[in-house]
Amino acid sequence: MKQFYLIIITGVILITACNTKKEEVKILKQSDFPAPPIAEVNPDTFVNFGQQRIDNYYWLKDKNIPKVIDYLNAENAYTETVMESTKELQQTIYDEILGRIKEDDESYPSYRNGYWYYSRTEKGKQYRTYLRRKGSLDAEEEIIFDLNKMAEGTPAFIFAGYSVSPDNSKVAYLFNETGSYAEYVMKIKDLNTDEEIGYTVIGATSMTWANDNHTLFYGVIDQTLRPYQIHRKALDESQSTLIYEEKDPKFRTYVSGSKTKDYIFIGSSSSTTSEERYISADRPMDEFKLFLPRVKDVEYSVFPHKEKFFVIYKDRDNLNSMIYEVPLTGYENRSAWKIVLPHNNEVRIEGIDILKDYVSVELRKNGLTEIQLMPVNGGEVNTIAFPEPVYSASLGGNPEYNATTIRYTYTSLNRPTTLYEYDIKTGESLKLKEQEVPSGFNPDDYTVERLWATAPDGVQVPMALVYKNGLKKDGSNPALIYSYGSYGYSSDVNFSASIYSLIDRGFVYAIAQIRGGSDLGEQWYEDGKLLNKKNTFTDFIACSEKLINDGYTSSDKLAAMGGSAGGLLMGAVSNMRPDLYQTIVSQVPFVDVINTMLDDTLPLTTGEYEEWGNPNEEEYYNYILSYSPYDNITAQDYPNILVTGGINDSQVLFHEPAKYTAKLRSMKTDNNILLLKMNMESGHGGATGRYEGIKDTAFDFAFILNRVGIDK
Repeated sequence: MKQFYLIIITGVILITACNTKKEEVKILKQSDFPAPPIAEVNPDTFVNFGQQRIDNYYWLKDKNIPKVIDYLNAENAYTETVMESTKELQQTIYDEILGRIKEDDESYPSYRNGYWYYSRTEKGKQYRTYLRRKGSLDAEEEIIFDLNKMAEGTPAFIFAGYSVSPDNSKVAYLFNETGSYAEYVMKIKDLNTDEEIGYTVIGATSMTWANDNHTLFYGVIDQTLRPYQIHRKALDESQSTLIYEEKDPKFRTYVSGSKTKDYIFIGSSSSTTSEERYISADRPMDEFKLFLPRVKDVEYSVFPHKEKFFVIYKDRDNLNSMIYEVPLTGYENRSAWKIVLPHNNEVRIEGIDILKDYVSVELRKNGLTEIQLMPVNGGEVNTIAFPEPVYSASLGGNPEYNATTIRYTYTSLNRPTTLYEYDIKTGESLKLKEQEVPSGFNPDDYTVERLWATAPDGVQVPMALVYKNGLKKDGSNPALIYSYGSYGYSSDVNFSASIYSLIDRGFVYAIAQIRGGSDLGEQWYEDGKLLNKKNTFTDFIACSEKLINDGYTSSDKLAAMGGSAGGLLMGAVSNMRPDLYQTIVSQVPFVDVINTMLDDTLPLTTGEYEEWGNPNEEEYYNYILSYSPYDNITAQDYPNILVTGGINDSQVLFHEPAKYTAKLRSMKTDNNILLLKMNMESGHGGATGRYEGIKDTAFDFAFILNRVGIDK
């Protein structure tokens, strides 16, 4: 439906001289091509709270109906026809991105439980290989998974992770061959023989081993793809045992182990409430003990230390969270809880990592990350601060409990992602690995700025920009503005080198950090959800106007891009202010909001009530209906629009972009291009192989460039 995966602009970097020669390029319009497909009108009528809605394209929901597939194939054929003239440009961009990728590459090894783990990509291969070495980096290399072999003969392949048994002899892993981000198969492999043990679970989610190396706990999904049960399975048993079932349809459940190897946890959470249960990892047959019972609008997470628990705690009075130190026993008495890090209205706690002697904490202040290292038993706090005005940093922690180092990554719009190891005792950071750009990249060739736009209610909204040095702010530059703005996911300013295929052709690239994300803290998220959702859209519009008013671009050269819930954003701003944008790229967009949220048989719907509201209540019905992009398409001029979808998408079902395109075609009054590109083999993330993913990016960029008259 909507959640989980922000659509990220993939790839790496372009370093090439811009062609400064101005050439007139005719920008073709819809009327220059054969007529686009017209979807059959077959009205369905719905009545809610005395209000009637007529949906002419509701029939597009069922991909088992031949005429639905015929329509999608016709749209894809039309898209191919319109984009035929850009094939050379697509290939050029693809070659640029490929030339900037280090195709033969390895991740930096990480030490866990006696082994060094890492992964590798190889030239010409779509997927990674996962490997390990025992004890030393000089030891013999063991291949755990070669995803390229596993993916042979499949139209799509997603590998969703693995869990190694404590004695390092077995591994449970998740994968699918549909491209769906919600439906996985779990299998178990003997690492000594490389043979499958023979136990398969369809629809598995999380998983962890007990310390006996023989008992596995795992989660499974229900018919709506909600993780709702936790099972226990001994490898010599034919059947699993149901351990926990989450009855509340708003809640999801998952199972995990602890770094200390002492506990197994079952967590259960909605968007606003959570609770956890645990047992000793040494006694898998025990009954799970509830840590704290769920209380509405209270969220907590438990992080074990050998001598105590650390708890991140959040409620309505402490939205940015606080950290407690809690005794291993007797913690039911809340007077025994000790505040380690108090709540701060200006600082959001993003996450923590527990070591024997230190707690590392990732914080967000004024939209920027800071990492603190706090001694477990008190003492001076070390802070890793970063000097640049616009950047992103992420705490990597350390999988080894006794370690005195942590890892973190650092990146910005013009700084390739770099992995560091921080020595807590010396306070020094050591660079371990920097993202390589084979064609070369000089960050000093580009300017990075942070701007603040004023929203209609007077709130200041941050926006990060990057562009080539020497840019003239005379309104003549093309620009692309991107954002997400939902679920509290921040729109971080990561290095996305593929975007330089636009920047080096004169584009300004902007990331709007709008409400609905948590960029400025948890209240920033609260102010962009439920009955405040329209702030997300007006914030984005304010950022777009700022780019235009300050001369970075003009409305006839401004493109916007967003995906999933960010596609909802694209649909909303297209309806509200189509005059602001020359081009919109709406990737797997969640646009049929009211219909989807009224259908609790669809994946994820009931769990989304705390994000969008429950439209079975009249107040929320009216509010959602007032912005739902599909329902608010009107007879007006729209920008050029590219809509993408995936036939196996389980987050935003394929019919949403299909219906949206069909209705737009029937209503829009302009002569601009409208295309639907439906991946008929994959799901929410598009093509699953890395080279096919680059092709998708090249296609999107070619559409944007073509619409502003750039064909080289």
